[in-house]
Amino acid sequence: MSAREGGSEGAVVQSRSQEPQAIELPWTTVEHYLGRGLGASYRLSAVDDPLVSYEIADGGRGIALHVELTGRHHAPRSPLSAVRVDNILHAGRRMVRLTTPESELLRDFHDLALAVADRIVVEGRDLARAFDETVHGWSALLGRTRGLSLERRLGLHGELAVLVRLAESSGWRAAIDAWVGPAGEEHDFALESADLEIKTTASERRRHTVHGLGQLAESPGRSLWFASLRVTRGGTGGRTLGESVKAARDAAAAESIASRVRLDRLLSATGWDPDQSDDERWTPRDSPLVLRAVDMPRLTPGDLPAAAQGRIDGVTYRVDVTELPPAAETRPIDLSDLRLP
Repeated sequence: MSAREGGSEGAVVQSRSQEPQAIELPWTTVEHYLGRGLGASYRLSAVDDPLVSYEIADGGRGIALHVELTGRHHAPRSPLSAVRVDNILHAGRRMVRLTTPESELLRDFHDLALAVADRIVVEGRDLARAFDETVHGWSALLGRTRGLSLERRLGLHGELAVLVRLAESSGWRAAIDAWVGPAGEEHDFALESADLEIKTTASERRRHTVHGLGQLAESPGRSLWFASLRVTRGGTGGRTLGESVKAARDAAAAESIASRVRLDRLLSATGWDPDQSDDERWTPRDSPLVLRAVDMPRLTPGDLPAAAQGRIDGVTYRVDVTELPPAAETRPIDLSDLRLP
């Protein structure tokens, strides 16, 4: 299987004489192109069959599955807000393009796109049936846990980066003492004189999900700081969550076995599972934006009307801090040029 860079035609994966085989396109290959901003095209169907191709957009802007329509075949309707289905013309061919507008879900969309393509190329389904069968099969699995969610995996990446930075300045014993989020505390880190909440996103904008009215509320007598981290897909130069965990564990063990044991307990409390599938690589997009919580848009228990006090809980909302000015005063921890462990 080969690809093009810069827009040329991709190579044929299967010839007409070959028996159809299960489609294989490792995510690591796709991530290589995304991380370098290079376009690529993989033809998945045989040369004499209607075109089915996997497309990686130039500039790392996303991925798509292209399927040629023939005869009276038509584009399916997508019941999923995270999957778009568009009719397009490509090189004079009537095509359907499957994409996702959610950049954080590219890895999951990759699996779905290949599952649809496999049903078309290998099993001989038309696009509408292949798409419906894939969506139905995946929907049946929605109630089953698949490990940490993407939001939580990115969040753990960010917390580990801050933990290692703190350990570099204060030692692992103090750093582990400060990491109180896994123990069920409201905020991620309890520093000497302030609390710190970490949020990590793979989106272009610094848009983060806040869980509960207390997550951005100060504890009595302590200031609360908020750090917005942005990561991007790093290709071979990025770090998987497993690699970050290993680097943190090795660094803690270098100080003392007791520190590594304590770190392992906290990692277990976050839901980290070393056997979980782990092939997404990330790298920081830029330095974190650090704010005082009182200077950013937020909801706290004091914002509820008196009649709602004690009667509303479980509040979840999204806050966008893009382009807000960073805090001018001295911060409790220096997070400039933060790197993943």
